[in-house]
Amino acid sequence: MGYENLEELIAVIAKLRAPDGCQWDREQTHLSLRPNMLEEAYEAVDAIDDNDMVHLKEELGDVLLQVVLHAQIAKEEGAFTIEDVAKGIKDKLIHRHPHVFGDVKVNSTKDILDNWDKLKAEEKKHRKSAMDGISRAQSALMSAQKISKKAVKTGFEWPDEQSLYDCIYSEFEEFKEAERTENRENMEEELGDILFAVVNLARWNKIDAEQALLKSNKKFMTRFRKMEELATKPLTEYSFEEFDALWKKAKKAV
Repeated sequence: MGYENLEELIAVIAKLRAPDGCQWDREQTHLSLRPNMLEEAYEAVDAIDDNDMVHLKEELGDVLLQVVLHAQIAKEEGAFTIEDVAKGIKDKLIHRHPHVFGDVKVNSTKDILDNWDKLKAEEKKHRKSAMDGISRAQSALMSAQKISKKAVKTGFEWPDEQSLYDCIYSEFEEFKEAERTENRENMEEELGDILFAVVNLARWNKIDAEQALLKSNKKFMTRFRKMEELATKPLTEYSFEEFDALWKKAKKAV
């Protein structure tokens, strides 16, 4: 199978960036395209969550556009090319899968992941702290998960789940104390500690906290829209008791 369309896409992007190309495309930089990269990636994830293959194909194309466009800009700057990008990830995959491309023997997925971490550590010898390599651009929730996982790999872990629950309860008490003193700075700090502790509860139970919250967001929006459909008057006119009854009705419906 050939890759004519991929090669043509690379040529199209080069043309758009050429002096006689598109002014908007020529004006773009890595920094100006940063929001686009995030947006397209999230839209692709939405398509995955919806199991919408037509939409996913389109969104993966948009993600690919960002990759090729960044590579074209880098090529013009003399930094690297799309070929360098492909070679880099190809070499990395081969190196980190010695059980496929080498003679390493594994007995489980755990062996594969342990070996991956070992090889990754060898590649990143410049990193001095377990906290190095955490993206500053990802959401706070995703960062918390990554931070927690990295800490645990060093052995910094609760002895059992009950001690983790105790930690969460204590963080709530500390927040309540900060609230009583009306110390807004402490309240913010303690609320952050609550969220971080709950993320650890998710990790302990092998739950992706980001996905869990996304699902809850989606569920809430679905039920709220149903409330709007069922409402017999503007929601701003509802009392708490009426809201509660309406919410329960919506909850049963969806």
